[in-house]
Amino acid sequence: MNRREFGRSVVGGALAALSDRGMGFRQAAPVRVNGARLNARLSEIAAFGANPQGGVSRLAYSDADVQARVVVIRWMREAGLEPAIDFGANIIGRRRGSDPSLAPLMFGSHIDSVPEGGNYDGNVGSLAAIEVAQSLLEQRITLRHPIEVVVWTNEEGGLYGSRAVGGQLTSSELANVARSGKTIAEGIALLGGDPVRLDQVKRRPGGLAGYIELHIELHIEQGGTLESTNVDIGIVEGIVGLRWWDVTITGFANHAGTTPMDQRRDAMLSAARFIEMVNRVVREVPGRQVGTVGRIQVLPGAPNVIPGEVTCSLELRDLEEAKIDMLFARIRDEARKIGEMNGTTIAYRPLHVNVAAPTDPRVRTVIAESARALGLSTRAMPSGAGHDAQAVAGLGPMGMVFIPSAGGISHSPKEYSTPQDIVNGANVLAGAVVGLDARR
Repeated sequence: MNRREFGRSVVGGALAALSDRGMGFRQAAPVRVNGARLNARLSEIAAFGANPQGGVSRLAYSDADVQARVVVIRWMREAGLEPAIDFGANIIGRRRGSDPSLAPLMFGSHIDSVPEGGNYDGNVGSLAAIEVAQSLLEQRITLRHPIEVVVWTNEEGGLYGSRAVGGQLTSSELANVARSGKTIAEGIALLGGDPVRLDQVKRRPGGLAGYIELHIELHIEQGGTLESTNVDIGIVEGIVGLRWWDVTITGFANHAGTTPMDQRRDAMLSAARFIEMVNRVVREVPGRQVGTVGRIQVLPGAPNVIPGEVTCSLELRDLEEAKIDMLFARIRDEARKIGEMNGTTIAYRPLHVNVAAPTDPRVRTVIAESARALGLSTRAMPSGAGHDAQAVAGLGPMGMVFIPSAGGISHSPKEYSTPQDIVNGANVLAGAVVGLDARR
């Protein structure tokens, strides 16, 4: 039995009749998107930043990013939305609802990629959101709430656009250098934002009636849960928090041939012990937390010179902020001992924080109801990756929809979701938006 047959055997029926308060139209069946149009647009956007491996390298603030955003704005207009670029360089397509006193419902994702990324991560959620808006328009369904379809900027570099709206982006981060080589401030200005006026982008808590994000199931370390269990739709329970640090290990550079081994202050030796220690400390504590050292730079970087300075990254992730605090405290304590042993010092510079975010039970309910009305099976699951959804979770009820990704692979040209799974996710998103509109 495949997962669609399983879903139909468990539940049936259709979405309860929904009243179109704006036009007196009654929708007796689940909202369905134009799947052919959605998948065609996914193929079209894949041309911007296409790489030889078959995916995309559409870095935030790159020429490919600029070009793809032009097309996204055109598609928003075709969907009957009024697109605008806010001061954080996010693209937001708006449509009025029948009750102007209500806060907006927001849904969307991002279109920037990692280097040598794939064609689905972010794109599916962004283009599905536009497709939902266009399908609602074509089916003459007017919601009570205004809708805002959003394409966030620089998600992959650290949720910069969504954190600006969530009020978490600090002015000190504007000097950070993105993967495109531009500073965050330069990139925001390039895309039509204004880094000087970011305070005006911040929204108040309660400013959204709800936020829903559709995404492919992320990362092979999660095991490709949906695909392996033949489940159609993942309903996300919560999104992990993550923190990044630059770690600078300082020793003393000296001649490799004339400095005895017992008189060295080798920064690289301390770095090696630091990396091994991070892995050990994180593994010693029960739970789903992860810790990673993913980048390292050695100075002066010559074969015949003892390294005098090493800079590496440190990343910690977990659903509980207290656990991240505890792990960092243990790492820092053990690192101090490593420094004393090797005659080196170790300093930390915080780079980035994504606060852990549980999803809202009400939004999870409307997602589940939408999936059931379509005869699709569901499974509750955590998200081990950061998403824009967590940056705006404080503004209103937040939820996420996952669709299967082959092998759970993402951030790779090999990531792949079937056209049918993409359509399923978009249809669930449409039903969830309509369902949330009826409840809020």
